[in-house]
Amino acid sequence: MSFDMSYDRPALLAEAERQFTICNACRYCEGYCDVFPEMFARRAFAEADLSELASLCHNCRGCHYACQYAPPHEFAVSLPGLLATARTVSWERHAWPAPLARAFQRHGLALAAALVLGVGALFWALSALGGAGEGFYAHLSHAAMVAIFTPAFLFPLLCLAMTARSYWREIGGAPLHPRHVAQALASAARLKNLSGGQGQGCNFEKGDRYSNARRWAHQAVAWGFLACFGATAAGTVLHYGFNAPAPYPLLSLPKLLGLPGGIAMTFGAGALLWLRSRAEAGLSDARTASGDVAFTALTGLTALTGLALYAASGSMLQAPLLALHLGTVLAFFLTAPWSKMVHPVFRLAALIRHAQRQER
Repeated sequence: MSFDMSYDRPALLAEAERQFTICNACRYCEGYCDVFPEMFARRAFAEADLSELASLCHNCRGCHYACQYAPPHEFAVSLPGLLATARTVSWERHAWPAPLARAFQRHGLALAAALVLGVGALFWALSALGGAGEGFYAHLSHAAMVAIFTPAFLFPLLCLAMTARSYWREIGGAPLHPRHVAQALASAARLKNLSGGQGQGCNFEKGDRYSNARRWAHQAVAWGFLACFGATAAGTVLHYGFNAPAPYPLLSLPKLLGLPGGIAMTFGAGALLWLRSRAEAGLSDARTASGDVAFTALTGLTALTGLALYAASGSMLQAPLLALHLGTVLAFFLTAPWSKMVHPVFRLAALIRHAQRQER
């Protein structure tokens, strides 16, 4: 089954209004997720409404497999396919700079591979000059790493901030209140909208059967990423605040956070790629498959190369693995503003806006 939704914005909005009108008349899926109360509260739909509903949708696909009007019915209602395309259009419209977003979404695998190999080769060449320190710093000095990675981290943050600002304005976001932010974070942490509203799980990879595998994989990646970020932050505090540079022992905070975090990210990303291979392809936007797979692969490879580097500490493999790991990390950061890293940014904004509307 395939749904070729147009990237023509007026045509996409017209198709969305047609399907939303049918859903508003039926209302069978009213309790499935936050998309439906937001949809049913409207009688007309502007582009901003479509953008907000698209970000609220977690593509659990429960509504599609429950819908009596889904293909082959002549009404051809397929909200997951429609909203997947609408998400892509929204992300590319708000991304800054926009041409880079389109390039990564269409050619993500090739761009990610070129960046990893190219930047990795550059780090390999730099490591031949040697560093000043122990462990990894024997191959590349701490000062060189800071000089390279600081702008590579700050520039993507700026791009993501510009993108989030543009999106928040379009969906009519009100001034932030801690209560609404807390509600949105709680929903995101539990992946509430990935359960079909019933807590039974997702229909993503098993069609009309429920599964929690995708939820667990997402949470493994998310919590693993936060643990690894915490490990980096702890290492920074130890280095600058306590004059205790790396390498750190196994029972130190950077290792206690980084090792389980890396393992969780590796298995979570691998599981997401495997589940994607089992899912019905027509219910996602096939034109962005390269970018989606590239982002997930980069996420898992970042963690996997970090674990391999730790295992190879002190061996002859340390230098090439360091180059590969740093190349992967840099590629991950450089592509973040135009990859699915905008995914949680837009979703959190939509969840906050939903919390704001609920109090009206």
